[in-house]
Amino acid sequence: MTDDYLIRHDTGFDRVLAFSVPARHARGRVVRLGPVLETVLSAHDYPPVIKHLLAEALVLTALMGALLKEEGSQMTIQAQSEGAPVDLLVCDYRDGEVRGYVRHDDAALEGLSENPNLEALFGKGYLAITFDLAATGERYQGVVPLEGESLAQACETYFAQSEQIPSLIRVAVRTNGPRCNAGGLLLQHLPDSEEGKERLHAGEEHPDWEHVSILAATIQPEELVDPILTLEQLIWRLFHEEEEVRVEPLAPLARGCRCTVEHYQKILSRFPEDQREEMRDPDGLIPVDCAFCSKILRIPA
Repeated sequence: MTDDYLIRHDTGFDRVLAFSVPARHARGRVVRLGPVLETVLSAHDYPPVIKHLLAEALVLTALMGALLKEEGSQMTIQAQSEGAPVDLLVCDYRDGEVRGYVRHDDAALEGLSENPNLEALFGKGYLAITFDLAATGERYQGVVPLEGESLAQACETYFAQSEQIPSLIRVAVRTNGPRCNAGGLLLQHLPDSEEGKERLHAGEEHPDWEHVSILAATIQPEELVDPILTLEQLIWRLFHEEEEVRVEPLAPLARGCRCTVEHYQKILSRFPEDQREEMRDPDGLIPVDCAFCSKILRIPA
């Protein structure tokens, strides 16, 4: 079978697998995106460098969003800058649904290398990662500079600075003409036991973390995007010498855009009537352009 067939039909795509190595106090997520990724990317005619950037961001969104346990909770990544080739990137995850969008300047992208670093793309921008918890209504946000070679490195910095959690993140993207798939691995030293114990001492020098991070760092980009290698097999390759590795398949991923008439009516209801009047077209409807899916909805006011 061809890669094209596998990307469209293999159940190994658009999946997230949770895993833990109890003896090493480590947890992680591994993800592989296929049709869902292609659907999100197809909303706009992105140039290759932006397509690669958004694919990486969507993998990171799925990895970190899958850490949420409460239904209705949301994780959002937002990278922002001014006067740079990319001035806005936003992705979010909620209940297994991911979406994303990049706003960029085509002219400013000219002259960049095929694999530009974050400074080339964003200049002096910043990355904000936000967790909104549905049950309590609490919001946790960390902001870090957009520094390093990739968004994955910036996310590692977020966990180290904002959460004090040693983390290793690897992301790979493969493009073959119009086809695109991507995969990623997130490994962390547990901030606390998932069985309710006291907070563990977690640090870069901890021998358990040194051990599992060295193993995880051996993963190759080709393995993350291999359509034949299952996520379970990937974890087995990395940690098969450990005494116990627990795995749990999570809900399948889907492309989720909330651009419905009801959603926008709720948002527009917050505006004063005089402002809504200014928004109306000659037919009395309010046109709303959804950046995520590139649709224009005409909302009855």
